[in-house]
Amino acid sequence: MRDCIVIGGGQAGLATAYYLRRAGIEPLILDDQNGPGAAWRHVWPSMTLFSLASFSNLPGMPMPHYDGFPPASHVIAYLEKYEERYGFEVHRPVHVSSLSWTGCSYALETSVGAMEARTVVAATGTWSAPYAPFVPGAFDGTQWHSARYPGSKPFEGTRVAVVGAKNSGAQIAAELTRVAEVTWYTRHEPRWMADDVDGRVLFEDAHRRAIALMRGEPDPGPGPTGDIVMLPEILEARDSGRLKATPMFDSLDRVKADHLIWCTGFRPALRALRAVLDSSSGTPVPLHPGLFLVGYGDIVGPGAATITGVGPYAKRAAAGVKELLND
Repeated sequence: MRDCIVIGGGQAGLATAYYLRRAGIEPLILDDQNGPGAAWRHVWPSMTLFSLASFSNLPGMPMPHYDGFPPASHVIAYLEKYEERYGFEVHRPVHVSSLSWTGCSYALETSVGAMEARTVVAATGTWSAPYAPFVPGAFDGTQWHSARYPGSKPFEGTRVAVVGAKNSGAQIAAELTRVAEVTWYTRHEPRWMADDVDGRVLFEDAHRRAIALMRGEPDPGPGPTGDIVMLPEILEARDSGRLKATPMFDSLDRVKADHLIWCTGFRPALRALRAVLDSSSGTPVPLHPGLFLVGYGDIVGPGAATITGVGPYAKRAAAGVKELLND
């Protein structure tokens, strides 16, 4: 019997483990990856953070300096050093197939056997649950999702349709305009952020909203910041005229391309937790005491799925674990 098991060894799981230790609780972290880095191990080759390293920190340990916007390799190295610094008990690769409530604790079925815990923190993220909307019609080419985008090389000299009006859509479309004929489909005009700011503006806005919600105040809503951070390649592609938005199609029959890349986001990866969640309202809610969700984006709170923004939610979950264990 464990006091607390954290499912997921990425930024949300590590941040929660940090605050659990400060509360005097040593969690067991179960991670289904072969090494540190979680979802960052699977991003496309050219993907970077859209804020500087100095504004991309987990609690207790700043990210090392990087000139420009850090690539995934820098983030993975940081998460590995974070694990080493705090010496968390991380078991990997361990896949959790189901979670159930026994009446006084949680039973986990895993790839290394059954486990039991008084409390569980779910920090499984979203990367393994890519989302694409239903669109009628048929497309004869190859369909991709940004979660599996392999970089620009396979698309050289082809026609590519990219769908999505936020950062991933703009980044992938901008990159591909150098090697392919790109049509960038969006449901509305791109909402560009100011050219002279980076992602910290989004994080500051999310932090403002998160603090209000944690105080029990109404959500003040997002500020007029825009959706797309003007990373150097996006800025250059837009200003050169290569990156232009086209209104979204209403049928796949209208898409004339060799490849179609959906940059339409993700859903919380909560399949193994279905038996202990109530999703009838559209937002998953734990059915029993002692289960906490951390790092799933808006279902948890503004900024919760980011390195910088996950801290307050991790701290709140750790406090909830401690209170329940004390009771």
